Amino acid sequence: MNDKKVIWITGASSGIGRSLALKFANEGWTVAASARRENLLQELQSKNANIHSFPLDVTNTEQCKTVFDDIIKRFENIEICVFGTGIHDPKSEKSFNLDKIRKIMEVNYFGTMNSINSIYEYFNNKKSGQISIISSVAGYRGLPAAGAYCASKSALTTFTESLQFEMKRVNVRVSLISPGFIKTPMTDQNDFPMPMIKSPEFAAEQIYIGLIKKKGFEIHFPKTFTYFLKFLRLLPHAIYFKLVGMGYKK
Repeated sequence: MNDKKVIWITGASSGIGRSLALKFANEGWTVAASARRENLLQELQSKNANIHSFPLDVTNTEQCKTVFDDIIKRFENIEICVFGTGIHDPKSEKSFNLDKIRKIMEVNYFGTMNSINSIYEYFNNKKSGQISIISSVAGYRGLPAAGAYCASKSALTTFTESLQFEMKRVNVRVSLISPGFIKTPMTDQNDFPMPMIKSPEFAAEQIYIGLIKKKGFEIHFPKTFTYFLKFLRLLPHAIYFKLVGMGYKK
């Protein structure tokens, strides 16, 4: 039996997921790292003996179940799940592209649902552990040229809130991760200024602290930026549209 605590991270091949896998591995955790790109997972695995590659396409419901079963067979336990698979296509967002909208929802939202489906019964029976979902501050309100992405993240945010009610009854902690701008291959596609952008290592550190050292529901960062967006969420539509619209024109 594995005597280390085990964390399963999806979206681990790049960006926040990759840095989070390295952070937990460096802290002595056994990391089951999942993503579609097996070559990047192998590269990640080579950096730390605590990281183990479990390739996965989260849009495949049955594969999610199979990978979960493989992790349990190998390590016998999962203490934390962090589901963070996500895509964004800023260029297609500037026009109404139905195929891209479906793809974004399929990966970001339904991919996470497939992942949760695979572990739902396990955590209900275990009656301990943590389930954490990476959403975004883009889920707070609709932003210009990001309709599908905002919608997918908003759906994740409200789903996570609902899941909290269910899992609390069985002593399983649920947390929501809402990053601001983090420098990743996904945000590298953006062609606009990104206020207070931080490194994926910064994000991993904040998530680690939130998961291990704190007990709150939402882990959000950087605080100056996220609190400002929380303030915008409280504004009436007319004021919100005017303020954000002015920034968008610039």
